[in-house]
Amino acid sequence: MLTKIKDIFRIDNLPAWYFLTPAILVGVSVLVPLLYLIVRAFDADPDLSMELVFRRRNLELLYNTLLLAVSTLLVGTLLALPMAWITTRTNIPGRKALTLLGVLPLAIPGYVMAYALLGFTGANGTLAQLFGIELPRLSGFTGALTAISLYTYPYLYLNFRSALSGIDPSLEEVSRSMGYRPRAVFFRVILPQLRPAYYAGALIIFLYVLGDFGAVSLMRFETFSYAIYLQYAAAYDRVYAAWLALMLLALTSTALVVEYRLLRGLFFHRIGMGSEKKASMIPLGPWKWPAYIFVTVLVLLSIVLPLSTIIYWMIDAFDPQQLTGLRRALTGSVSASAPAALLATALAIPLAYNGVRHPSRFTRGLERIAYLGYATPPLAFALALIFFTLGSVPILYQTLTLLIVAYALHFLAEAIGPVRSSLYQASPRLEEAARSLGYGRLKAFFLATFPVMRNGLIVSAAFVFMSAMKELPITFLLAPVGYETLAVNVWSYTAEAMFAEAAPYALVILLFSTLFVGLLFAKEWAQR
Repeated sequence: MLTKIKDIFRIDNLPAWYFLTPAILVGVSVLVPLLYLIVRAFDADPDLSMELVFRRRNLELLYNTLLLAVSTLLVGTLLALPMAWITTRTNIPGRKALTLLGVLPLAIPGYVMAYALLGFTGANGTLAQLFGIELPRLSGFTGALTAISLYTYPYLYLNFRSALSGIDPSLEEVSRSMGYRPRAVFFRVILPQLRPAYYAGALIIFLYVLGDFGAVSLMRFETFSYAIYLQYAAAYDRVYAAWLALMLLALTSTALVVEYRLLRGLFFHRIGMGSEKKASMIPLGPWKWPAYIFVTVLVLLSIVLPLSTIIYWMIDAFDPQQLTGLRRALTGSVSASAPAALLATALAIPLAYNGVRHPSRFTRGLERIAYLGYATPPLAFALALIFFTLGSVPILYQTLTLLIVAYALHFLAEAIGPVRSSLYQASPRLEEAARSLGYGRLKAFFLATFPVMRNGLIVSAAFVFMSAMKELPITFLLAPVGYETLAVNVWSYTAEAMFAEAAPYALVILLFSTLFVGLLFAKEWAQR
């Protein structure tokens, strides 16, 4: 068997079985449920399948989903690009603080942002009760677009910021020496070099919008994800839900292919041996006040509004008896998220190890399959696991074990990156030295390499833990009956316009998510 694998994938140095076997099991665990989803969809009569695929409603769902995704990208670009330019290229005071403010919206999940917008507007909203100003309650496309855009624009902001910081300023100097005005330099020199960063951030946002359930459901805007939930949980039409999930997977795959093709052949690196120069800060001059206004409005909408809305509803109608429910939901969230974080980190070790120490098409393919679980929209992934467990291991259906495994497989991609980075920092000679002392390969790994990976393992576990704490759609479909989490309770209470009851759960999610953002920027803060 191992010889055939070597021949097919041209592997000269195959990983040890105790690293290879878990990696293959991960690939099987991700692929098999998706295959079950396809089987379940084609299980229907061919005529019925054709009728389900070509329903007029599917075109409406496709239009709504693409409209929301493209509009979110447009709004996100209009917010992220100026913010990145202001904080990296201008002399505005407090640029480091503004950088953190530009990232903090990542601590406010889309469904929490939707809760804040719903609680802020309307006849009984925060704005009406405090200032007597009644704004129409946001809902539908406008509400979903606002909530998701305010949450996701930092993904573009981070990519733009990194790209702007890495552009060689000599290119701009040469352009200016040739007579180009600042505006022409921006559009002809700087903007084209931001394309890879834009494609990377845009892909993340596009995939998020395709898989989002919380914000669109609270705003009552039907996209594919919301329709999947309605068909499975409300209409009990599992065949149609399976077809909707496959259509959503087709959209996701198309986005991945388009992003790959757009990036192919793009090269913007420096040529030459000269030392890297830092770009000089541009004085804002008369643009100082417009920049201040832009940053202030963005911070007010993306951070102050949701935070103040949560605090207002907490103070206005807080009931100490809610602490019991809060404690139960927090326990439920941690009891699934913590084991999932440990499991995902453990599974990431063989995948990353194989890719770093034994690079080949085969090991890279196994790692790509792990990323497929992350790229699959959460509701589609959860539905695939449901069909798989009902058909193969029904004893796992609606159990905490299945929920933990689903979290671990879905967020495994987040764990691989830090583990891989820590492996690159661990010299292979450490293991070679341990083996020269008579230790076996596995024991040499745990004695020499594993301790060096400690920081990467901690970061990996923290990433998965924070993501699982915020996860909503997978929890909805896979959690045991009566199981409560912070995310589910925020959604449930907000859907019933019970904003005071939802506030404590939203606040705890906000605190945990802020820790996640702090983890992302830990190194930058340490350098201050």
